[in-house]
Amino acid sequence: MTLCPITYKECGSLRYSIRGLKSLSPRLKKLQVFPYDAETQRRESALRASKMSIQGIQPKLSTRLNTRQSTFEIVDRGGHYIIKPQHHLYPELPENEDLTMRLAAAVNIDVPLHGLIYCRDSTFSYFIKRFDRIGPHGKIAIEDFAQLAGMTRETKYNYSMERVLDILVEHCTFPALEKIKLFKRSLFNFIVGNEDMHLKNFSLITKKGQVALSPAYDYLNTFSTLKLFGKPEKDIEEIALPLKGKKKNLTRNIWINYFGGERAGLNPGTIDQVMEEFNEAIPHWKSLIRISFLSPEMKELYEELLDHRLVVLGF
Repeated sequence: MTLCPITYKECGSLRYSIRGLKSLSPRLKKLQVFPYDAETQRRESALRASKMSIQGIQPKLSTRLNTRQSTFEIVDRGGHYIIKPQHHLYPELPENEDLTMRLAAAVNIDVPLHGLIYCRDSTFSYFIKRFDRIGPHGKIAIEDFAQLAGMTRETKYNYSMERVLDILVEHCTFPALEKIKLFKRSLFNFIVGNEDMHLKNFSLITKKGQVALSPAYDYLNTFSTLKLFGKPEKDIEEIALPLKGKKKNLTRNIWINYFGGERAGLNPGTIDQVMEEFNEAIPHWKSLIRISFLSPEMKELYEELLDHRLVVLGF
């Protein structure tokens, strides 16, 4: 019995469950193997990089779903999905990102449709549906925090979490609600070891005249990936943008009392609700890690990191 890499539900001898296929399109009855190996995908990504509005360290391809041919196809324009292949240096990034986004969804963080797809060389690539596209050619207004802060791709780490909060308050329609979401997402990324949440990984979306945090994206456990790759743990930071002047050795007091209470102005009851939601999700998180498509070694590293960060936060 195999698991569907879109739903994590059993799908017998099939590659994908019916529910997984229908989440992509009601008309989809099967999904062909993506007709590119990881190396070809990386090469295509490099050749097309100048045509993509979204860039970063991970190779990315703009694709659309061709339901008639039952496959994703690479496009330069009009893509509604991003596909990320295996990285040539860092192991298991597609499996890692897909799992981390599932953990986020388990605590009601807004995430787009995403999953894994089988490729020609039997590797997985990660796909995510673009939330800034509507209809065949429509676009929804998105601004990342680097743009809002007047920073560049080269200076996206030259900021702080306190100033991220300031941007949120300045631009959002209902800042009180968005501060809760930012606190929750920031705490989540600390728990799962995402030490690469720079300015370009925060965005605001404008829909129906209201400005709010966009759905989450680029969530993955970079800490365990770097550790698996061989980087000494003492050299790995815990957060991309400093909080209270620190990128390492962050404490419950810094996260809860300083960032949540003093800086975000959240009342104790609201903070307790967020913490309780995390606490209730822990068994489900661990179940997802154990059935995920990560290697046994990476599963063990992921769960070890999760346990350590939960202890730091007093769970």
